[in-house]
Amino acid sequence: MSGTTGSRIVVTGATGNVGTSVVRALAEESDVGSLLGLARRIPEWSPPRTDWSPVDLASERTDLANVFADADAVVHLAWAFQPTHDPAVTWRTNVLGSIRVFEAVARAGVPTLVHASSVGAYSPGPKGRAVDESWPTHGWPDAAYCREKAYLERALDTFEREHPEVRVVRMRPAFLFKRESASEQRRIFGGRFLPGPLARPEMLPFLPDIPGLRVQALHTDDAARAYLLALAGEVRGAFNLAAEPPVDAEMLGEMLGSRPVRLPRAAARRAIAAAWGLHLLPASPHLFDAVLRLPLMDCTRAHTELGWQPEHTATEVLEEFLQGLQHGSGADTEPLRGRKVG
Repeated sequence: MSGTTGSRIVVTGATGNVGTSVVRALAEESDVGSLLGLARRIPEWSPPRTDWSPVDLASERTDLANVFADADAVVHLAWAFQPTHDPAVTWRTNVLGSIRVFEAVARAGVPTLVHASSVGAYSPGPKGRAVDESWPTHGWPDAAYCREKAYLERALDTFEREHPEVRVVRMRPAFLFKRESASEQRRIFGGRFLPGPLARPEMLPFLPDIPGLRVQALHTDDAARAYLLALAGEVRGAFNLAAEPPVDAEMLGEMLGSRPVRLPRAAARRAIAAAWGLHLLPASPHLFDAVLRLPLMDCTRAHTELGWQPEHTATEVLEEFLQGLQHGSGADTEPLRGRKVG
């Protein structure tokens, strides 16, 4: 974009949690001439000036350079969280597919690449203070999600050295939620049969308080605004994105009216590992280990260089998401399709 009218933007992973918010925000921008959304399945949703193309990044059959031809920017959001029991599958989509995207951007001469990294790319860090974008991004190697996000940070380091003509922006958001993503995230992390009504406060008189379980959250629409600001400017490099306050048992207890009860890490991990081993829970114990070690992020650079501020507090984000869980909220795209259970 960079201030010019009639820009052509290509968005991978355009039908997911982040993709739908980014596409919606771009479709409302007068500077955007056309949008091409890439996804494995074409949605029923038809935003203004948006075309769709079925693309599976795990497949080598699609010539992505041809897809990216004449694009002013590529926003790379596509990501597969499952199957957690077969990390080779997610590696093919997330890592090898992303590298194909990067290479195609260079071959097609696309001037701007905005890549969805994550807080999950960061090495273990403090919970009592926030770290900036210079904190090491080696991930937590035992968790596939973190391992893949960290590997792509190294791939982008090489890409930027070899292709200085491409403006590369890396977004590192906290955990992203919105009402429409509730059904998808319940299936991804809690399992297909976890009842959404369990999120009601009256069903949770006690809340597990696990040492180290202190993270950050962000509304997906707020993340999308940061993507737009990055596209419109001339910035490069990484940006942390998160809302206040940090999420922990005390904050959730106040929000839900539940009493936090201390639960040792080892006991919580054993329960998660048993459920994951029996294929009852998609979220792996390895991801649980990583979450306990993730640092809190300082978002000063996004505030000062992008001019970005989140419009939703973390409390508001989680309240909206929990309401979405209770009602089986979704959207007119296959990943976000609402499915109420229980």
